[in-house]
Amino acid sequence: MTSPSIRPLGRPGDLGWVVMAHGEQYAAEFGWNSEFEELVARIVADYAAGHDPRREAAWIAERGEERVGCIFCVADEEPRVAKLRILLVTNAGRGHRLGTQLLDTSMTFAQNAGYDRVRLWTNDPLTAARRIYLSRGFVLTAQEPHRSFGHDLVGQFYERDLRP
Repeated sequence: MTSPSIRPLGRPGDLGWVVMAHGEQYAAEFGWNSEFEELVARIVADYAAGHDPRREAAWIAERGEERVGCIFCVADEEPRVAKLRILLVTNAGRGHRLGTQLLDTSMTFAQNAGYDRVRLWTNDPLTAARRIYLSRGFVLTAQEPHRSFGHDLVGQFYERDLRP
């Protein structure tokens, strides 16, 4: 099998794949309902409708011709802060450190784009993603219980300083 690679998002089908893969993967793994897929669709649509390529980017991980992962880096409402969104590695892409590679790719982009900090929001059942974030210096800054995607969850906010 071909070794995995990461490329910029932008080929026909990429946007739809991101939404579909999230909906299918999170339903299968966590039993999340279509509310989650709707959230991902909004994130993807906002990005597609008008991202600033100097400050925002997204990537697709592939094994051969198969898409197996993604991550988005977008501007936060707070100046000089980037927000990481919708990191995903499918079952077919797991075991190749693609989550770490996708995160590193987005962090390098954020530094080069001049961001001072990066933040993200995740939920407590996503333990594999949390391990990746912590291994790259992210710090938990807040938690809050919420009911979303058909489940009681704890939303977690992480942040990392990019300044030297």
